[in-house]
Amino acid sequence: MIDVLVVDDDFRVAQVHAAYVAKVPGFRVSGQAHSAAEAAAALRRTPADLILLDHHLPDRTGLELIRDLQSAGIGCDVMMVTAARDVSTVQAAMRHGALQYLVKPFTFAGLREKLTAYAELRQALTGPAARETCQAEVDRLFATLRTADPAATALPKGHSAPTTDLVLAALRRTPGPLSAQDVADRTGLSRSTAQRYLKQLERDGRLRLSLRYGDTGRPEHRYLLAAPPAR
Repeated sequence: MIDVLVVDDDFRVAQVHAAYVAKVPGFRVSGQAHSAAEAAAALRRTPADLILLDHHLPDRTGLELIRDLQSAGIGCDVMMVTAARDVSTVQAAMRHGALQYLVKPFTFAGLREKLTAYAELRQALTGPAARETCQAEVDRLFATLRTADPAATALPKGHSAPTTDLVLAALRRTPGPLSAQDVADRTGLSRSTAQRYLKQLERDGRLRLSLRYGDTGRPEHRYLLAAPPAR
């Protein structure tokens, strides 16, 4: 089980977030705190694997709390869960080692996706099968934690943001166009899944489709990242 400490200055919000966490398989709430001091004390009593951390706390900011915990040698992963959306705070959170940044208000589905991605990365890095890995595997693991591109926030049914990011990462690493089989080979996805995501990304305007004709007479569909719009 992954133990989570929920930190938010609003008691009701903390309860809602704790209820969300408890609904995700593999996670449990180790405690709730409503200030930086309470959070630090809670972690000293009961270590947690992950903190859902608000930035606006009554005694310290969330970022200051992260720095205090690091100085005290209290190790745990951090997911910022806050209404603070200014770029400077987001950048500071990244520099302080926050793995995720979820902007309030959000739905249960939004938090569940972040927690599930975190659990996948944690299992890959700390589970019994953990091992030295290649660059492609590292890219795949960290792709699960990336925030979806704003242009793809409304994904169709059956599509997930981590898999979308995984497909895009394969295309970014390759200078030329890729077929569905090429993407499948680079990501570990099935060819049919790769093809489904490639077609959706093309419909969204994020990929360009080209055709390569071979001996069979049937063209092979190949995909390339679309050029960004001119400014």
